[in-house]
Amino acid sequence: MRKERGRRPKKKVCGFCVDKIDHVDFKEATRLRRYITERGKILPRRISGNCAKHQRQLTVAIKRSRIMALLPFTIE
Repeated sequence: MRKERGRRPKKKVCGFCVDKIDHVDFKEATRLRRYITERGKILPRRISGNCAKHQRQLTVAIKRSRIMALLPFTIE
């Protein structure tokens, strides 16, 4: 029997590395809103396509912007 070769999905690239952003800012709520679901959860790295460094910074920035009331904790 032959093995079926499936198509591998295209590797996602980090949007912050592409834009050459070295630090994720919590005040950029419009940029951060792309990385949370409609329920308000933070998207994981394998779905968002971020590198590990920027995903850690993104998580801290989202949590800070939630505390400063720029982003919601939950969406009803």
